[in-house]
Amino acid sequence: MPLRVTDTITIEDWEITEHFVRASGPGGQNVNKVNTAVELRFEAARSPALSDAVKGRLRRIAGRRWTKDGAVILQVSEERSQARNREIARERLAELVRRALVAPKKRRPTRVSLNQKRKRVEAKKRRGEVKALRGSVGEE
Repeated sequence: MPLRVTDTITIEDWEITEHFVRASGPGGQNVNKVNTAVELRFEAARSPALSDAVKGRLRRIAGRRWTKDGAVILQVSEERSQARNREIARERLAELVRRALVAPKKRRPTRVSLNQKRKRVEAKKRRGEVKALRGSVGEE
């Protein structure tokens, strides 16, 4: 079943690989018998659904989860149910891609106005005068 990220972006099944492993944590004896943890691998670098700019942002957002061959690996073992862990992993992948879709705002360099510079210097001068008047009192 393809993963729908937005109305326009859908990740196909061939781009996602799921591998189930034994999870640690709560579950009693069941945890030793059943492979409930999911390791989801998304071949992001080869994905035709994502543009190069989105892939670059996804790589930065994914951090250590991005592999050398351009895949994003998510590991989930929060729930005792294999199906629920699978859902959580797919939701997290969709959220990562949604965050990568948002282009950062361009930074426009700004300048401090001359009036602000003048006010700052005047305030410093006033403060300096106050401190200068704190000196020791001369002999009278």
